[in-house]
Amino acid sequence: MTIKTPGLDTRVTHCGRAPAQHFGAVNTPVYRASTILFPNLAALEAKESARLRYGRRGTPTTHALEDAICALEGSDRALVAPSGVNAISTVLMAFAEPGAHFLVTDSSYGPTRKFCEHTLRKFGIETTYYDPTLGAGIESLIRPETRLIWMESPGSQTFEVQDVAAITEAARRHGITTVIDNTWSGGYFFQPITQGVDISIQAGTKYISGHSDLMLGTIACQAPVYERLRETYLRFGVCVGADDAYLALRGLRTMGVRMRHHHSSGIRVANWLAEQPEVLQVLHPALPSHPGHALWKQYFTGASGLFGFVMKPVDHDALARMFDGFTLFGMGSSWGGFESLIVPSNPAVYRTATTWAPGGQTVRLHIGLEDPEDLIDELRKGLDRLRP
Repeated sequence: MTIKTPGLDTRVTHCGRAPAQHFGAVNTPVYRASTILFPNLAALEAKESARLRYGRRGTPTTHALEDAICALEGSDRALVAPSGVNAISTVLMAFAEPGAHFLVTDSSYGPTRKFCEHTLRKFGIETTYYDPTLGAGIESLIRPETRLIWMESPGSQTFEVQDVAAITEAARRHGITTVIDNTWSGGYFFQPITQGVDISIQAGTKYISGHSDLMLGTIACQAPVYERLRETYLRFGVCVGADDAYLALRGLRTMGVRMRHHHSSGIRVANWLAEQPEVLQVLHPALPSHPGHALWKQYFTGASGLFGFVMKPVDHDALARMFDGFTLFGMGSSWGGFESLIVPSNPAVYRTATTWAPGGQTVRLHIGLEDPEDLIDELRKGLDRLRP
């Protein structure tokens, strides 16, 4: 008899829960612990093989979150970190060795790039940045000393979609580990591990949390690379508080309904923006006009609420009039919460392998859970304020 694999919504509803182990409590309780006591000397001496041995190495709450991340991402193992940047640096350091060479997409998150430039360089690791649209052509950049290929799809500032399978296949032929920053999809709309990627990281601060009140990083991986990652993770003393792990687990339970709303509202707003005379282009992979739309359809089952658009050139005073009048859109870092955000951006400062010159002001939006018609009305009024 064929056993049906539960759907993703079912998995995120039930993963990381074991009520029978917690007196019937639906949610895994918050275990705040440093010291773990053992019942006898034999158990103490055998603690190396125990899953619970010291609070920094995990509690039932953090282990439940790790199990849930595995279910979400389709991975063998998972680790959780106190922030997305910590997850990034942990993975990069795990593969750092003198003389190593890393390939990193030119569209990568700013702190990823800064870690390569300011920290890895001190250890003799060289980083080459590549065009995110390169696909299978990345093979021409691989050297004998290349140890890691880093992807981010779509890029969180400029939204290029990468040909993940083509890059992964090239890496596998050369025995190179692949990593992807999967924060944009939340792990809900894309499971890169199923496409052969070795490691998928996220800023769980964003869609896993969903409420703009939690700092978290996640590292989902295949079994062959787990011990290498875990060794670095433990040596740096990385750990997540039980209360934060609990909030992340609670956020996961509503992920499906939130992500579907982000998807539909984001596309509605993006299509409206594409029709406005003040807008040069909309940077949303789900729109047929986007250069990476075909790849997005190939790999993703939906779109999150994060995208961008390019305005026709405006002076700073006009931009301030537009932005300062918003009430539903907040201005601030991060994204993935229930509220909508808007910020001007300048991706050009992070590019070296490619040029970002779209012909106007780049703006990044996060479409939250508000009524999309209200957000469109607010954007309409904002564009009206551009005029003196």
